[in-house]
Amino acid sequence: MNDYPQAKTYFPHFDLHPGSAQLRAHGSKVAAAVGEAVKSIDNVSAALSKLSELHAYVLRVDPVNFKFLSHCLLVTVASHFPADLTAEAHAAWDKFLTLVSSVLTEKYR
Repeated sequence: MNDYPQAKTYFPHFDLHPGSAQLRAHGSKVAAAVGEAVKSIDNVSAALSKLSELHAYVLRVDPVNFKFLSHCLLVTVASHFPADLTAEAHAAWDKFLTLVSSVLTEKYR
């Protein structure tokens, strides 16, 4: 969150220290949502529809944050699996995360 301080607005009640239980729990939710998108690769829109509605209508998250999230996820994959992140894998991850971001911002349109 230090790289994107504007995201702190959405988590004023969180302990934002690295490794905090709240950040780890939210990270698990994010990872699960990405996993659902992978499982439903043929219909990511349906798989993430409720999550898109929640973030657009209830939480009112600025849609630019989904691009930031995609970037953070890609950096995380790169830092943990550098040998596996070939140019082709990088392009595939980028394309997939762009799709996820697009789906999560569908309800804003």
